[in-house]
Amino acid sequence: MEIRGAIPASRLPDGVVTVEAGLITHVGPAAARPAPPPPSGLILPGLIDIHCHGGGGHTFCTGDPGEALAAAAYHASCGTTGIIASLVTAAPAGLLRQVRALAPLVADGHLLGIHLEGPFLSPARRGAHSPELVRDPDPALAEDLLEAGGGAIRIVTIAPERPGASEVSDLFRAAGVVVACGHTDADFHVMAAALAGSGGRGLVTHLGNAMPPLHHRAAGPIAASIAAAARDDASVELIADGVHVDAGFTRMVFAAAAPGRVVLVTDAMAAAGMPDGSYQLGPLRVRVAGGVARLAANGDSGGGGGGGAGGGAIAGGTGNLLHVVATAVAAGVPLADAARAASQAPARVLGLADRGALEPGAVADLVVANEDLTPRRVMRAGRWLPGA
Repeated sequence: MEIRGAIPASRLPDGVVTVEAGLITHVGPAAARPAPPPPSGLILPGLIDIHCHGGGGHTFCTGDPGEALAAAAYHASCGTTGIIASLVTAAPAGLLRQVRALAPLVADGHLLGIHLEGPFLSPARRGAHSPELVRDPDPALAEDLLEAGGGAIRIVTIAPERPGASEVSDLFRAAGVVVACGHTDADFHVMAAALAGSGGRGLVTHLGNAMPPLHHRAAGPIAASIAAAARDDASVELIADGVHVDAGFTRMVFAAAAPGRVVLVTDAMAAAGMPDGSYQLGPLRVRVAGGVARLAANGDSGGGGGGGAGGGAIAGGTGNLLHVVATAVAAGVPLADAARAASQAPARVLGLADRGALEPGAVADLVVANEDLTPRRVMRAGRWLPGA
């Protein structure tokens, strides 16, 4: 099978991707093919979202595998061919139940893994997480979660300043889990030390959100994160949707980080792709107005990105990853760089050498998009997805 179109990652204005047996076998100029098919649009690698709580009216924060599959299917229809199911802070019993429900979906390939965004977070920077449920990093709970996941947990977010953070981080890393620093009130030095100790596998959860703002006399975790990304020591998530961070911040992070160290994410919740209204994010109620999701609780920002009209902390995203790529491009990021940040860069974080790139030998995950970066067709493992 041959797909023809512009391939930004290969700087080909008119190229062809050849797919056989679920793998990419050739990428090159269309002129080199004896009878190339008609052009079909922009050809991008299949997108990988490593921070997503749900979409299409469905959530991953559930004990119902069918609900999780529906959320993944919504994002797949929008071009996200690989997804990590992110769970918000919950009571230990509830969190273990959710992990056990999702683990089989990881084992059979419907999900790439599970991300535990909590409960080991800073109360001061909890964002859209229940204040009574965040807690110090607990080795016993960490062991229970790892056992429940059976290898399905791929990422965990920990505030590095909390007591026990170093011990629990080492425990997760020993199990092959990527430890992300986030929802943190750490100063520059604590954050820098935590990322330096990651052996180059460091990750920062949604840079700029749920952490102290950047200041020239108190550089804080944002400066430490950008410095680590510039040294190629860590990757930084960025919710470049125009709501969580603005265009200037997006351009600064891409300009400062080493190539491939910015990871675009959605932080999407069930409201992604849905109308304004009331939704749930874990145990908390969220109100979406004008496409912006905020906690519907007393206007309490909880350090999650600011309050304002409409309620409290920003409570996740309402878009899909291709939309985030388009918003980053509109902010001034070159398309090839934005697409890499949503494909090859997250694949690198997860250690997936055969995903996220349009190159021979890679799994044939790709998106055919219009010039405005809306999806036309989505291919996963060499098969066009129905309804995409």
